Amino acid sequence: MRGWWREISGLVLPVACGGCGTPRTPLCEDCARALYGTAARRARPVPEPAGLPAVHAAAPYADAVRAVLLAHKERGALGLARPLGVALAGAVRGSVSSADRGTGPLLLVPVPSARRAVRARGHDAVRRMALAAAGELRRTGTEARVLPVLRQRREVADQSGLTARMRVENLTGALEVAAGGGRLLEGGRAVLVDDLMTTGASLTEAARALRAASGLRFPGLLQLSAAVVAVPPLSFEKTGTDRELASLQVVREEKPLNGGTRW
Repeated sequence: MRGWWREISGLVLPVACGGCGTPRTPLCEDCARALYGTAARRARPVPEPAGLPAVHAAAPYADAVRAVLLAHKERGALGLARPLGVALAGAVRGSVSSADRGTGPLLLVPVPSARRAVRARGHDAVRRMALAAAGELRRTGTEARVLPVLRQRREVADQSGLTARMRVENLTGALEVAAGGGRLLEGGRAVLVDDLMTTGASLTEAARALRAASGLRFPGLLQLSAAVVAVPPLSFEKTGTDRELASLQVVREEKPLNGGTRW
């Protein structure tokens, strides 16, 4: 009943931008630009957990992007699934080069949320975004489909408040591939997808489960990368331009004033 109500509420209730609150639009132009207006970039958490696949993200987790993700995930603003899917599709493209795409479709594998969290929210936010991303990829000429083969094999503790190390320990061994899922993974190029990466613990455990399922049949065959909508701003790898700007800033700070020496 709750999920049904959320599906129709957007048709009858006033709409405001999920990022900034601008009325009469689910997402204004400025917030859309923040969400998917730039190319996806490689991201790494610090510290980076062993086994984490290469991750690309569409946007920094801040301001409007953070508000949009929370509105969709926690407040059931389901109309935001499509723009979030556009952002996620961009990250998927960034994570898969044309050289390693191989044959067959891109297989978007959502990282599953805890069952109790899905029940509480009334919808599966990551799976909904994955479906929207697959639709966007197909619309722009890339064969893709969602393959929800991961499932929780045991309950895990709430991740909030846990350190990076504690999150890895909490999640290790928590996921598995459903029966028959390993065979399905042979049909294309797998890309793990999630809404947000902070410590990388969830993606690392999901990658372990996929590799284990693939290794049972064809060791080393599974190509794997990951894509997320957002990461903390400091998780993005620095580009050449970023490094040049940082160097210029250091030079400015070290330059003596009025001919004097710098202390």
